[in-house]
Amino acid sequence: MRPGIALISRLVCLLTGIWIAFAVMSAQAATTERIVVNRFSGVAIEGFDPVAYFVDGGAKPGTAEFEANLWGAVWRFRNEGNRASFLAHPEIYGPQFGGYDPADIARGVANAGNPRFFVIAAQRLYLFSREANRDAFAANPERFLYEVGKRWPAMQDKLSQ
Repeated sequence: MRPGIALISRLVCLLTGIWIAFAVMSAQAATTERIVVNRFSGVAIEGFDPVAYFVDGGAKPGTAEFEANLWGAVWRFRNEGNRASFLAHPEIYGPQFGGYDPADIARGVANAGNPRFFVIAAQRLYLFSREANRDAFAANPERFLYEVGKRWPAMQDKLSQ
């Protein structure tokens, strides 16, 4: 009877590990789209309000009460004013490069930005996959934007396929 219990215990551990790995992968943003969204909910930038970066100076969560659909993504906002501002000027308030990390794009890789790691440069919002990328970009945005400008058009084509 003990070998059977050990086998069941191992099977439960294996299935638990697979389930945890699936849950972690499910929460990650899709990286085959032009806009970074949650692959199950379709919510962009993890539900953070893109206008709040400009008016509140940081990452603030939006709510389902104030949503808008644009560019194939669901955007959430803290209030109706932020929603209206975004819809009037999405090119200003939306994260540049669809929410992908510009430091990674400059290296030829499309990694989803984390809404908690951001920079506003030249009145535009940039999201980064990690702090080191954010800090490097903030020190010299022009250098990164030059490289991104060369790579982004081809990457966009691949992301939309």
